[in-house]
Amino acid sequence: MIALRKTRRARGAEMQEIPIPDINPNEVLIKIQAASLCGTDVHIYQWDDWAQSRVQQVPYTVGHETTGIVVKKGSMVTRVEEGDAVSVETHIPCGHCKQCLTGQMHVCQNLKILGVDTNGAFADYLAVPEIVVWKNDPSVPPEYMSIQEPLGNAVHATLIEPVHGKSVAILGDGPVGLFSAGVARASGATQIFMTGIEPFRLNIGKQMGVDRIINVANENAVQIIKDATDGLGVDVVLEMSGVASAMKDGIAMLRRGGRYCFFGIFKDNLVPTPLNDIIFNGGRFYGINGRLMFDTWFTVSNLLASKRLDVRPVVTHKLPLANFEEAFELMIESPKKAGKIVMFPNGTMANGKH
Repeated sequence: MIALRKTRRARGAEMQEIPIPDINPNEVLIKIQAASLCGTDVHIYQWDDWAQSRVQQVPYTVGHETTGIVVKKGSMVTRVEEGDAVSVETHIPCGHCKQCLTGQMHVCQNLKILGVDTNGAFADYLAVPEIVVWKNDPSVPPEYMSIQEPLGNAVHATLIEPVHGKSVAILGDGPVGLFSAGVARASGATQIFMTGIEPFRLNIGKQMGVDRIINVANENAVQIIKDATDGLGVDVVLEMSGVASAMKDGIAMLRRGGRYCFFGIFKDNLVPTPLNDIIFNGGRFYGINGRLMFDTWFTVSNLLASKRLDVRPVVTHKLPLANFEEAFELMIESPKKAGKIVMFPNGTMANGKH
């Protein structure tokens, strides 16, 4: 099969021909239909400090947000059949640690991440344990089934507590922030703000239901939000940017007793933080890692099936996997001209066209 491989501890990746993977009794073999590009993939492609410290095995196949058809199943597999359309939860749990045994598989003590710790999905075929397989509605186009993993991040962050009747500020205009806007709107949020610096993506935010776009390159987000909420601040802040200044603004714009979610990954682990402001706020501060297995997946599936959440504006590009360099450069370049990019291993899009 053909796979996109990280072959050297340096910038870039290469298409290679490698054997189709064998499967264990508890695994399935999936013929990949579509796989979407994530910021994590970009870190690995650029081979930045995070990737150098995180990725242990090279060479290996990259990619993790994916969907496909089960073409073979192991003797112990019972939940899916050959021919089923599936997506993949990227957090691979051990199944026997304290977290796994108490309903917290998504933060398993021995967690492995697909496409980071194991061979990934930018390939013709993928072998994964049955525990991470999610059965899809086959009527949904592959490009939208492939983005359920990042959409699940947005659902987990946005709905870890209810948002109906609440004001919500989303800090960051990347794909997960854009998905969060749609989730908040579909779930009854009454006032949605989004901050960012990329006009192309902020415009997508409007399409996803944001009431007030704030370009922090030339606007004061804290003042605008305080003015719009009678000086109180918002009920909910979703920090999706991983930018220290945005994180601090988020704490300043959160009403007392509100809810704050950290999702964006910061370039540096040690970031100056106004801890006294957090203490005296008296609110609830969450770290968001992955998706609840599988509560979040049920919510994602239900939102998509209801048609109340339309993710089409976020998926801006569909490319053959062979054009991976174009896809990565679209993600890297600034100003941004892409939202979510989906790649197709066989080079054929959902409509049969390149």
